[in-house]
Order: sequence, then structure tokens, then C-alpha cells
Amino acid sequence: MLNHKIHETHLIEHHFILACRVWIARSRATKAGAVLERRVILIEGEIIKSVGPEGSFAIPSLAKTVDLAGATVLPGLIDCHIHITSQSEDYYADLFRRTPMDIAVHAHVFARRTLEAGFTTCRDLGAAEFIDVALKKAINAGKVPGPRLFVATLAIGSTGGHNDLNGFSPYLKFQTFTGVADGVEDIRKAVRFQIKNGADVIKMIGTAGVLSEEESVGAPQYSLEEMKTMVEEAAMWGRRVAAHAHGAEGIKRAVQAGVASIEHDSILDDDALTLMKQRGTYLVPTLYAIQAIIEHGKEWNLPDRLIDKAKAINSQKEQWLRKAIQAGVKIAYGTDAGVFPHGENAKDFRLLVRAGMTPMQSIQSATVVAAELLGQSEHLGSVKPGKLADLVAVQGDPLRDISVLERVQFVMKGGVVYKVQLTGKQ
Repeated sequence: MLNHKIHETHLIEHHFILACRVWIARSRATKAGAVLERRVILIEGEIIKSVGPEGSFAIPSLAKTVDLAGATVLPGLIDCHIHITSQSEDYYADLFRRTPMDIAVHAHVFARRTLEAGFTTCRDLGAAEFIDVALKKAINAGKVPGPRLFVATLAIGSTGGHNDLNGFSPYLKFQTFTGVADGVEDIRKAVRFQIKNGADVIKMIGTAGVLSEEESVGAPQYSLEEMKTMVEEAAMWGRRVAAHAHGAEGIKRAVQAGVASIEHDSILDDDALTLMKQRGTYLVPTLYAIQAIIEHGKEWNLPDRLIDKAKAINSQKEQWLRKAIQAGVKIAYGTDAGVFPHGENAKDFRLLVRAGMTPMQSIQSATVVAAELLGQSEHLGSVKPGKLADLVAVQGDPLRDISVLERVQFVMKGGVVYKVQLTGKQ
């Protein structure tokens, strides 16, 4: 493990040279990328200064060289849907025995695991007690290692919905902040409250879900009017809305309301696909999370009805994702990590390929397309001069074997090296 102090990234005389094989993401998933052999990347501070063939530009005499010959270097990976402050371990203990302090104490461990897995940027879509905001500040200050975070704070959902505590005594209450909001005025206030306390993006609970005890897995939980209010209020404050939505009717309402992305999208229909394509709405599939619930739910003491929900939507989810890919809907990479262990974020790549994406398209979903969804294309998503020096390297060719992305061996974020497990000169 090689860690450089965060403050060094801001010194203009601090240089890195990476000698490597570079994978370049040129544009969206519908266009080809490129693999360039024997390239050199010059990093100045936290920015990529130059990329070119060996000998094509001058190398500063004091530059530190990292020899990644034989490895493939990619832009830092982006996960557009995680819950980095928590992790499923024991259903009832998670609900009733762990305090916000417990969650906060563990959050930095999950942040490091995520970064070392090659995910240098993440969109965190919901956390208790504004712990995601505190974690983001600690990472930005260089106090703990972790990915660059865009956070949603408290998800906003209806009374009795996926964002509320269901299936227990009505006398059971928690003294915590809540994102439960009903009606347009309550929703406006909730959006403002999240933004006041640090939200970069607003998380809407548009439908029922899997890991909650309402009756349905995909029924709508907000009216179109309520959804439009949330999107309009967020836009007034310069924020986008990500909509948790499993069922077709809720998905269509959320797209009509103007959300930036649909999260999970398990049970679609042809009208929903057409609407998403027309509106340019991003789809964030979160495939592995459902499989993890089916495979490991018993270990996590999940109630049978929650595991049964996951089973009920699993086959439909992949079928509709395949149709979405064929229809040309924009796919941005997202995993729902936290439902399954952090650090396993790359498992969705092979599932995207199984659903019909090419390896190149699946990689672009976690680089250029994800950067577009975050509104960060100027800074992230490709290996180009002027972009942030967020880079990862793997042994082997991910276009031949996408699973190599589950074994990232070099991680740099903002010009700082956090992980080196490759042979060569360092």
C-alpha cells in the first residue's frame, strides 16, 4: 500500500509519470472507445497534464515514475448508487441495535474499501443523520481515504412507504431526522431541508421497494403532482433528482416529472422505455444487489417476505434491462452497495454484459456516462489532459474478460496513489 499525503496534490511541482497501456473512453456508450498502447501519462498536482506516446512530451526531472507496463489503465470508476455509510449484516440489529454513532464510526472503513476497489467517485443515495455529509467533508479534508462523494442525505418518501418504518408497532418511534413527507408543501420543505444540510442530489422514493415491509415491491408512492413538486423545487436550488422506482407506473410518473435518473427499474413496460428514451432519463440498474439478497438474505436474517420480493422481480429485472439496452436508453453504472458488502462494487459489470451490453459499453457506463449523469463530464470519466487524475489499473484486458475489474490493482484519486499491487518500477 502506498499513500501520499493529500496536501501534496495541490503542489504544482508534484508530478507523477505513469508508463502504461491506456484505455480511453471517448464518448457515450453508443460510441467506440479506444485502447492505446505504450502511453505515458503526466500528472501535475491533481490534474492530468499530458497523455501521449513515449517521447512525445518533456518529463520533469524530479517526477516520480510508476511503471504500469503490461497493465490497462482506465479512468477512475464511478458508482452512481451506493449507501456508503452502512452495510447489511443483521436485519433486526441493523434496525434496532445500531445507533447513528455506530454507523458513523464504521463509515470510513466502507469508504476505504470502495476506493481501493477502484471507485474514485460515488453518488451516495441516502444515509441517516447526515453521516454522508460528515464523511464527505472528512474525505475532502484528507482526514480519511475514500471516493469523491456526491450525497443525497435523507431520502424523501411518503408515510407508510419504502422510506418509512413499516410492519412494526405504531408505538415504536425513533428520535432521528426523517425524510418522510406528504403533499406538495411538505415535500418543498423536505427538499429545502436536505439542501440546507448538505445534499448534492435529491433522492425520491417513487415506489415501494424490496428491503421494506409494505405490501408491494413496485407500486407508486407519490402522485405525479408530488413528484413534479420535488423535481421543480430541487431544480430551483440547482439540484437533480434520482428516483428509487421498481414498478412501471411509478417509473413513468417519475420520468414525466423530470427526474435525472431511475434507480433499480425492475418492472418496466414499453411505454416506460419509450418515455425514458425521449426524455433522456438515465437508468441505474443495481443488478447485483437483488442477487445478493437472494443468495445471502438468510445470513443477514432478512424476513422471508423481503427475500421473496427479490426473487419475484429478479428475472423481470434482467429481461427489461436487456430491452432498455436494445432501445438505447442511457445506462449509468450503479450498484446499491451497502445492501451487499462495500468493495464488491465491480460485480455489476459482468451482469451488465450478461444482460446485453458489450464490455466497452459496461465500462463506459461507469466512466463517461456516469460522469454525465453527475454533471461532472468536465472533470471526470476519461483519461484526458485537464481532467482530474482519477485512474485505476488492472492486469489483463477488460474488453476480453470484464471480471478483471473485480481485481483492481492500482488506484489513484486526484493525483494521490492509494493502492499499488502491480509488479514493476515504483
